[in-house]
Amino acid sequence: MTIWRPDPDLIRRPAYLSLADQIARAIHEGHLENGARLATHRQLADEMNLSVQTISRAYEELIRRGLVSGEIGRGTFVQARQPEPAPPYLPERMGNLIDLSILKPVCEPLHLDKMRAALGQLAQDLPPSAVLSFRPNNIFPRHRLAAVEWLLGCGLEVSPLNISVTNGATAGMTVALMTAAPQGATVATEAIGHHTLVPLASYLGFQLEGLPIDREGILPQALEDACKRGNIRAVFVQPSATSPTATLMGEERRAALVAVARKHDIAIIENDILGPLVSRTTPPIAALAPERTFYVTSFTKVAVPGLRIGYLVAPDRYVAAVANRHLVSNWMATPLMAEIATRWVQDGTAAELVDWQREAIHKRHAIAAEVLSQSAFWAQPESLHIWLDLPKGQVEETFVAQARLQGVAIAPGVSFQIADMFRTPAVRLSLGSTSEEELRTGLGVVANLLMADPEHVLLAI
Repeated sequence: MTIWRPDPDLIRRPAYLSLADQIARAIHEGHLENGARLATHRQLADEMNLSVQTISRAYEELIRRGLVSGEIGRGTFVQARQPEPAPPYLPERMGNLIDLSILKPVCEPLHLDKMRAALGQLAQDLPPSAVLSFRPNNIFPRHRLAAVEWLLGCGLEVSPLNISVTNGATAGMTVALMTAAPQGATVATEAIGHHTLVPLASYLGFQLEGLPIDREGILPQALEDACKRGNIRAVFVQPSATSPTATLMGEERRAALVAVARKHDIAIIENDILGPLVSRTTPPIAALAPERTFYVTSFTKVAVPGLRIGYLVAPDRYVAAVANRHLVSNWMATPLMAEIATRWVQDGTAAELVDWQREAIHKRHAIAAEVLSQSAFWAQPESLHIWLDLPKGQVEETFVAQARLQGVAIAPGVSFQIADMFRTPAVRLSLGSTSEEELRTGLGVVANLLMADPEHVLLAI
């Protein structure tokens, strides 16, 4: 029996909801711990001068919220869900804060001009199906043909029948995971990986296993060992400068991972959101193992953030399953955005914006190399970010907080942690999210913090 009790004087109408809110606050504030047994319906009704029915409705509301569970013959127990992981970026830019926390491409007025021109052209010759049709198969055949052309630039030759047009990479990732990882299965991924995987695993009902990485990503032997240990059904990788640590996986490493996947018959989900932006001769994993690889790419990080369109390439055996899961989770990609993407692929605008982005991000890397010349960090020439290991003695949470106090938002490494293994404290710094001048200033703040005595930083908070 717990000591804490709700306060009858705080009850408002409707009483059951007011009571449920009180108990919920007590759980969130730690007054009621996980596993604590709540008072019986009759006992609490007597103490609160409420009806048993009101208590029952309050407990039912708490069960609905996932905060308690009822066990027949034993009682009602606190069973709070784990808190939602915080995103690594700020939900909005505040005041004059230099925001290096959110991963985005370099954007200038020309991007807005391109989009305005595209919307103006759509107003003149909008295809009726883009507005009037409910049937994806009536709308997207032409867009899939354009996708074939775009994917060639990513190093991938595929049939349009294997392509789903999605509302960006997140939708593609979700559909791929829904298809490859049934509830209860385990998905292997980088120990420092995609920040949405943890909540996705919770929502979709699969387990995550973070595996050791080096400068090329997942270690093949670690994947081999994981497959031998447990119910691994898929491996999620970001091999081309997309991962938080900005790794670029070589062809030999890709082939080794494919060999393990084939040996244990597991699916591969390849997140390649930078697509043709990355200068490389190494083919995508999907080109090495098309029979088991889901390939995800999009336009948001290489063209314009508002162009929320991507492509999901599925292996032959999964095409029907992907189509069904895409229908129930998205129905279809937004036709107007798909129309713009297709036109930009066909008239060369998309490729032009990728070339522009490559040149712009190269300049940002030069600034980072200059300002952080005394620090070692992980990066690739076309990555939109860098991964900065903190010096010995620096506390990640304190470092991020101190940067924020000095007007710079950065992403803490813990936001990307998948495995509970040793990890050097680190931060991710976006290079494209602000102007060159602000980037230089923000990186200067980071550089000064890196040189400061950690104890002085602690005292400054």
